[in-house]
Amino acid sequence: MSFESLGLRADILRAIAEAGYSTPTPIQAQAIPAVLKGGDILAGAQTGTGKTAGFTLPLLEKLSQQSAEKTIKGKRPVRALILTPTRELAAQVHENVRSYSKYLPLKATVVFGGVSINPQMMNLRGGTDILVATPGRLLDLVNQNAVSLREVEILVLDEADRMLDMGFIHDIKKVLALLPKQRQNLLFSATFSDEIKTLADKLLNKPTLIEVARRNTASERVTQRVYPVDRNRKRELLSHLIGEGKWQQVLIFTRTKHGANKLTEQLLEDGIRAAAIHGNKSQGARTKALEDFKQGSIRALVATDIAARGIDIDQLPHVVNYELPNVPEDYVHRIGRTGRADAEGIAVSLVCIDEEKFLRDIEKLIKRNIEKQIIPGFEPDPNAKPEPIVLGRRMTIGAGDTGRNRPKPGASKPALGQKPRNGNGKKHSTGEQRAAKPGNSASHNHRKGSSHPQQNVKSAG
Repeated sequence: MSFESLGLRADILRAIAEAGYSTPTPIQAQAIPAVLKGGDILAGAQTGTGKTAGFTLPLLEKLSQQSAEKTIKGKRPVRALILTPTRELAAQVHENVRSYSKYLPLKATVVFGGVSINPQMMNLRGGTDILVATPGRLLDLVNQNAVSLREVEILVLDEADRMLDMGFIHDIKKVLALLPKQRQNLLFSATFSDEIKTLADKLLNKPTLIEVARRNTASERVTQRVYPVDRNRKRELLSHLIGEGKWQQVLIFTRTKHGANKLTEQLLEDGIRAAAIHGNKSQGARTKALEDFKQGSIRALVATDIAARGIDIDQLPHVVNYELPNVPEDYVHRIGRTGRADAEGIAVSLVCIDEEKFLRDIEKLIKRNIEKQIIPGFEPDPNAKPEPIVLGRRMTIGAGDTGRNRPKPGASKPALGQKPRNGNGKKHSTGEQRAAKPGNSASHNHRKGSSHPQQNVKSAG
């Protein structure tokens, strides 16, 4: 199958070809005709499968079929709204839209928090056809009368599962209330949790279901390994793996911002060029760390889950779970940073006795046992006892936990790198992410991403 057979106009096909792509991925082959046909879409696909092009390409085609010069009071109305959970993913999607629409008379704009709102207001003064946004900053701009959503024809919720994890459900509801009732809704999610099904039931009207992989499964192109190790030797083992394996580019996940900072300092002490990326870092620091990582100036990028969401790096070879996530779906998102498109990748997890339940939950989710290997010289102590794992000031799980601080059944699970919610479902004020509200955009704590075309790959990313 080729892009030419999917019903896209010549100007879009030209941009796709210039980006180096010729063959659509499975999600693109299914999603593009379905979106062009009309009607709502519920799509599930692993990260790195090309889902962004799966909705941007047909979106551009549909907008191009009608006059792009439509104005209201001299301004282009927002005809397509793409909501993303993080500023880095917003930037990445916007870059894709710009790349594929380079020969079309369409204007695309991106807005997110963490930077001044004034330039974004100025940029929106003449209107825009396509708006890519994080929920908090979008509501800020609406409240400033800088943008209207009354003419939106197509709504895309990208990585909807992460938006729910990050507490954006109330903001999403506020945005939905500002949209016209007659519109096309596209919901993309890497996982299908009960919360996603509930959102889909309320948002979508008789949606077409598109699924290109088993639900909540890890990418088959990623080699997964577990290295059992004592908790106090993880850093030593990590430095050993990087040095002995001559790893030149490795993305490392920790649970907390403090843990990311500490590990980065330790790696630097071991002579490994490293940088941390998390919600407490300024946008400039995060952008620089990501660019240095992509260009090879640093070997190790240490990140929390929220900060790493949407990072798109060509042929990233190694991902390390320095600490396993307590939400098993986050494991799928983490290892999806490698093994993208047609590339192969390796995902390594350093697991101590405290995390054995996390590992069992992950294996249950992905429906497979992950290979365990003990590195000589790093054999775990057979007499070690598990200790509780502190996820935040008010939440401890693991050995000795009475369950008093666990989330209540049905409550949203906390995203890693983020403090948990209390029993009422509200976030604690110490969390990495705050619920977005006007004047306090939750997108302030997001990352900057990019969208470089995959090298030597024949499918659109």
